[in-house]
Amino acid sequence: MFQRLLLSRKGIGSSNLPNFAIAATRFLCRADFSREVHKMAENDDNNITRVLFCGPHFPAAQNYTREYLQKYRFIQVDDVPLGDVPDVISNYHICVVKNRRIDSEVISRAKQMKLIMQFGVGLEGVDVHAATRFGIKVARIPGNVSGNAASCAELAIYLMLGLLRKQKEMEIVVKQKRLGEPVGETILGKTVFIMGFGNIGIDLAKRLRPFGVKILATKRSWASDFPVSCQPNEIRTQSDTIDDLVDKKGGPEDFFDFASEADIVVTCLALNTETAGIVNHKFLSSMKQGALLVNIARGGILDYQAVLSHLKSGHLGGLGIDVAWSEPFDPDDPILKFQNVLITPHIGGVSEYAYRAMSKVVGDVALQLHAGTPLTGIEFVN
Repeated sequence: MFQRLLLSRKGIGSSNLPNFAIAATRFLCRADFSREVHKMAENDDNNITRVLFCGPHFPAAQNYTREYLQKYRFIQVDDVPLGDVPDVISNYHICVVKNRRIDSEVISRAKQMKLIMQFGVGLEGVDVHAATRFGIKVARIPGNVSGNAASCAELAIYLMLGLLRKQKEMEIVVKQKRLGEPVGETILGKTVFIMGFGNIGIDLAKRLRPFGVKILATKRSWASDFPVSCQPNEIRTQSDTIDDLVDKKGGPEDFFDFASEADIVVTCLALNTETAGIVNHKFLSSMKQGALLVNIARGGILDYQAVLSHLKSGHLGGLGIDVAWSEPFDPDDPILKFQNVLITPHIGGVSEYAYRAMSKVVGDVALQLHAGTPLTGIEFVN
């Protein structure tokens, strides 16, 4: 039918049919996926795929996603207050959780839900078992392809350098119109222990190497999940890559030994029942006197009372955190009174590059779900 319609409008004779058919086929093959979805949706104005972003925090997530999808009228992107999510979730097909806990009670109300996903990696707030029972897929956006891991790794270095050069003291010196102080330290020659050598840990090690540091790293298993370059023309063996990035490899059983050797400890662990509160009194006491601790993972990795105690005693030389025990973090918390503590408002992955990339993933997933095609660019956990 499509072919006959074009023939009649263009006046193409039957003798030219083979060449025209080939050209038409090539045109259709080159047609952009999103344009085809758009045409299909125009035939059914009531066919709307609805995407829910939970809560007002991390606003660039929904803003950039709306911007990416603005020409697709059949995709609706909403953000609602955290407390309103249970009341409205039944209206949506995709839920982007951000920092909202999605438990079994909330999931039971998601009658139309096809996918629960994180705008990033961490899914510890989602009851994956409940979602599975209700037939809802759960997924994350892999950090190594979205730029999220690189963004978090860069922030870790920012916190490390800020602690070493005594950022808070510098601010006081500037206000007092003094020069040439405080005396800071270089990262050159330091030993850095990366707890959790996943995508963020790998990107951190790559960026630390030029600083001239010794790198210790732990992960549950070194037999899989080797670092893979995002550069298509870069060919390296797995063993060479690991050997280039890490001076000493270990597992969870090596935590205390590595902590005692390191000048800086950086936590890149996922938060689960095994890792919650793992940086406790015993761990901190095993660290060198005056060593620095940086946390870019989740606040629950650190035992709050243990950290506070070791800051008070002076055993912990400095603390840099992008994540806290409760968020938003209390600006009057006693931990923030220390001059050797730096905190950032959970912005590890919040960079233009990473958020544009992740917004594209969410947008493409919404288009794919609308079209009924396989969902790509995300990592399913159930």
